Amino acid sequence: MSTNPYAGKRILVIDDEPDVTELIGYRLKQDSYTVEILQDPLMIMGKARDFHPDLFILDIMMPELNGLQICRMIRSDTTLKNTPLIFLTARGDTDDRIKGLEKGADDYISKPFNVKELSLRIQSIFKRIGNSGTKTTTQIQVGPVAIDEELHKLTVDGEEVELTATEFRLLKLLMERRGRVQTRENLLINVWNYDSDIETRTVDTHVRRLREKLGEDVNIIETVRGVGYRVIDR
Repeated sequence: MSTNPYAGKRILVIDDEPDVTELIGYRLKQDSYTVEILQDPLMIMGKARDFHPDLFILDIMMPELNGLQICRMIRSDTTLKNTPLIFLTARGDTDDRIKGLEKGADDYISKPFNVKELSLRIQSIFKRIGNSGTKTTTQIQVGPVAIDEELHKLTVDGEEVELTATEFRLLKLLMERRGRVQTRENLLINVWNYDSDIETRTVDTHVRRLREKLGEDVNIIETVRGVGYRVIDR
């Protein structure tokens, strides 16, 4: 019997390199996930709607339709937009990581990669999704900005605003801890579930995206220079 608490979760892997998909598929099946492999990126949306994945693992550099384009399509689809997504790619410099996160990815792993690390990153994503519903209070409001955890919905001045799953977790945490400064490291641990140092620019990128979506109410997120961020009542 599998000891993986997320056994049976559906993972869709999109990569045009057979050696890579074979390696990933073998490891994920060992971890008791339900896995579908796709090497033709043009088939992604049809396959995803049929398979209903709990997670995407997506290469960036593919012919005809690249991973960034596919990510944008997924985030625009009403049934798939909140599904977590990991970019797995040879493009590993900082600018490429930031670009991937800006497009809505939840994580980013560079090739060549360690399959054990990939497995742990996947479990970390499922863990934080599972923990996102443990609060008894489902509605939090700061001024005109309100989130409903049960419905996974953000409204600003009564108008619904679309967020990715990671953006929602980040804003929820900041609003739950309004008035208290959250360091970048603390946010990485609590939102991204990392317990070791990674790029703190990941936090800055997501905060910038949140501010863009909050529009005129951007000022509820305050930067504490050299430390981190906090939500304040206007």
